[in-house]
Amino acid sequence: MAELVRVAVDAMGGDHAPAEIVKGAVEAVNADERVKVFLTGRKEEIEAQLKNHTFDTSRIEVVHAQEVIETAEPPVMAIRKKKDSSIVKALYMVKDGTCDAFVSAGSTGAVLVGGQVIVGKIKGVERAPLAPMIPTENGVALLIDCGANVDARPSHLVQFAKMGSIYMENVVGVPNPRVGIVNIGAEEEKGNALVKETFPLLKNCPEINFIGSVEARDIPMGGADVVVCEAFAGNVILKMYEGVGAVMLKKVKAGLMTSLRTKIGAWLVKPALKQTMKGFSTEEYGGAPLLGLNGLVVKTHGSSKAVEIRNSILQCVTFKEQRIADKIREKITLEN
Repeated sequence: MAELVRVAVDAMGGDHAPAEIVKGAVEAVNADERVKVFLTGRKEEIEAQLKNHTFDTSRIEVVHAQEVIETAEPPVMAIRKKKDSSIVKALYMVKDGTCDAFVSAGSTGAVLVGGQVIVGKIKGVERAPLAPMIPTENGVALLIDCGANVDARPSHLVQFAKMGSIYMENVVGVPNPRVGIVNIGAEEEKGNALVKETFPLLKNCPEINFIGSVEARDIPMGGADVVVCEAFAGNVILKMYEGVGAVMLKKVKAGLMTSLRTKIGAWLVKPALKQTMKGFSTEEYGGAPLLGLNGLVVKTHGSSKAVEIRNSILQCVTFKEQRIADKIREKITLEN
């Protein structure tokens, strides 16, 4: 049997914790025999949820943590003071090698701060970016950064491009991924000061397949495989993506229910429509990895249900097997 990939999961984080978190963990271990999950949080609550499921009991362990870091708490203070929280305990399990990865739907700020302070950045990595998969017409793209560094410098964006290329090639299987920088036009001279300064650096970087600027409207069309930007723009793109997707789905459903004819048509197209819409659901791609750390930290949506938790856990298997952290370390070390 292959070596188990050990994933610490914050059972208390998110809008639907612990029920959906536990359910997702169970689905993950039932789907892949290479996974072992350590659920961190209040033991009694977690075990009460586990009783509702059937699974290999040797591949799910509960690690008691009494405290919970709430979303509204100041992240730095929470990480320092709440040592017995589900997030902090799980992060230390990654730091000391007990686990290979950490998954949380809890406080984004606490996960980002804890990932960098406790797990630690790879030597030479200037900033650790948050990089979610987003659906496109041709498959998926990696949006990097979407929330960790709102005041990035050009050198940060160049490293984001390199790390994103490694991730897309090795985890997603996209050969020689196309890298584009988010801009307000295709021309090289357009953009704000950050984009103008970063563009030539990316253009002259032999380690990536830089294709130039990518406008927001081109991202859903698959204009680039790695979409590079600072976190403010990235977060706006991500939230707009999610909002438009939700509205479109709601409108389509409402339109199909307007008359008997449309209801019959809806019944006929339902299987194909369901499959198509599934491809544009962000929950199908798991969470967003915080790249550039000594271990894998994955942040999922606060509203995550079991399917996203399961997929976030399963993506950790590929991350470990493809040695993503090692490959990033090797590339950054060569630079220095």
